[in-house]
Amino acid sequence: MRQRYWGWPDLNDPAHIPAWQRLSSEVTTSGMPAERNLRDMIGAGIKHVLDLTPQGHPEALPGEEHGLRLLGIGYTRVGVPYAAPTEEHYKAFVRAVEALPRPLHVHCIANYRVSAFFYRYHLECGWNENEARAVMRQQWEPDTSDDPTAAPWGAFVSEARLASERRRKIHPPRNHA
Repeated sequence: MRQRYWGWPDLNDPAHIPAWQRLSSEVTTSGMPAERNLRDMIGAGIKHVLDLTPQGHPEALPGEEHGLRLLGIGYTRVGVPYAAPTEEHYKAFVRAVEALPRPLHVHCIANYRVSAFFYRYHLECGWNENEARAVMRQQWEPDTSDDPTAAPWGAFVSEARLASERRRKIHPPRNHA
């Protein structure tokens, strides 16, 4: 996941899936796919899907896990409530992203939960603020949103940025001159 060629499309990318985004050769993200999009995952080479949508969410795709498994694609859910993301949710996301087979596709309803979590993950992997924000910005910027429902995510993103800044002050990048 340390590659930084996010946003480069692949000829097999199903760009018609809402908020589709390629982060690397092995990780893609999106909003909620429709049932007709599940087969498109095969064409994109996806081996496993990580779903951050909470169980029973009204906009979730019924039978997604079963449909993907019938296609030979693995499925894991780490349900993250939109109104209340926690450190435990983020840690479960990181464990899943680092352990699941590749190519991996990560989605939620609108690619908001996913993009905010990847923002923090990218910062923790050593990306600078501009790189990490550019990836998230393709979906949204919760810390500058006027939407009151984005407030928990704005706080999450702001804290991730501040923590990254603190780490960089404690462990500044070395000059390799």
